[in-house]
Amino acid sequence: MGKKSKYDADLERLQILLVETQHWTIDQGRKTVIVLEGRDSAGKDGAIKRITEYASPRQTRIVALPKPTDRETTQWYFQRYVPHLPADGETVLFNRSWYNRAGVEPVMGFCTPQQHVQFLSDAPAFERILADDGIVLIKLWLDISKAEQARRLAERIEDPLKRFKVSPLDAEAQARWDDYSQARDRMLAETDHHPAPWTVVATDDKKAARLNIIRHILRSIGGPGAASDAPDPAIVFPASQSKGRLAP
Repeated sequence: MGKKSKYDADLERLQILLVETQHWTIDQGRKTVIVLEGRDSAGKDGAIKRITEYASPRQTRIVALPKPTDRETTQWYFQRYVPHLPADGETVLFNRSWYNRAGVEPVMGFCTPQQHVQFLSDAPAFERILADDGIVLIKLWLDISKAEQARRLAERIEDPLKRFKVSPLDAEAQARWDDYSQARDRMLAETDHHPAPWTVVATDDKKAARLNIIRHILRSIGGPGAASDAPDPAIVFPASQSKGRLAP
């Protein structure tokens, strides 16, 4: 069995288990939120595509919000995200989330330093409220090396099918690499807490990352998902054990 066909076979098995697990969450009325964060080109879109490919269209939503409106910038920060939270039996995936205020916004100057500090204090409290209401909150940081990000960003520009992936902020991703690293480290240190811990995924190998993300999600949700193989600890690991393992 070749490498590609083994990946496809492994992915199919995991997607079958995802379908079984989601059927269980619907039957049990479980509410699931999956947050995918990471630098540009870390693989969020590809992972979400494989997670949701065979998911229930009525009970699954992908949320990727645009920049806030003038009115939204005056609201309580978390207000624009609350309407997208799941009801019983629903699964919601955030392709970037309220954690914009821990990464892109402070690095690019889209929020004040005071707003950044306030967010880092408020986020764990907000997430405890969600957990207390029965929401299973899975937070994933997709980590990528600087060299691999540069390669993927260049590939986007050359590929006409990836036109919608190209962003004006792409050029800043490499130029402000160190600033993003500092913001990432602070975010993981200050918002990793028991009801909603951060899990880091090394994504330089896209296919291995996708398989292991699904394994982690399945085991985090439980039910039929508990039967999944454990993710590779060299690829998926708790943020609390990430010192020296993150892309510098």
